[in-house]
Amino acid sequence: MTIESMIEATIGKEGGYSDHPADTGGPTRWGITEAVARKNGYKGDMRALPRDTAVAIYRQQYAIKPGFAGVAEIYPALGEKLFDIGVNMGPAHPARWLQEWLNLLNQGGKLFGDIVEDGAIGPGTLRALKAFKSVRGPEGEQRLVVAIRGDQVARYKSIARTPSQEAFIYGWLGRAA
Repeated sequence: MTIESMIEATIGKEGGYSDHPADTGGPTRWGITEAVARKNGYKGDMRALPRDTAVAIYRQQYAIKPGFAGVAEIYPALGEKLFDIGVNMGPAHPARWLQEWLNLLNQGGKLFGDIVEDGAIGPGTLRALKAFKSVRGPEGEQRLVVAIRGDQVARYKSIARTPSQEAFIYGWLGRAA
């Protein structure tokens, strides 16, 4: 799984311009919120955000910086899932979930030591993931994707309890699937 293929899979879900009144992210194009676009130097109208600008933001802010590209080198489907969730709700949530699951799956430290659950995937998290893979193999990736998907759905359910956010829950569930 390359960064480019992760981006293409996600950008297709995000689509073009949106400014739903209940969306707390405000105006978005290609899944990039106005706040993220501005933080990354884009000054134009969000309706005109170029696709290549969105791709560059995806690459840096949602694949490389949070470490999901590194995860994809170990477990491609897991890296893609984390990346997609990161674009949808911010990278810290899926990064922390992965760390929590790795700590729960290390058999009390017998397989590998606990890692810091800080929502930032760095060398320690990647070492733990490699150790997990060496023991659990390809099946381990499937289980981690299921676990992360469960956390994703639980977060969506929590957000949708706010009445203004109920409008999005059906679409979010499709994204989790």
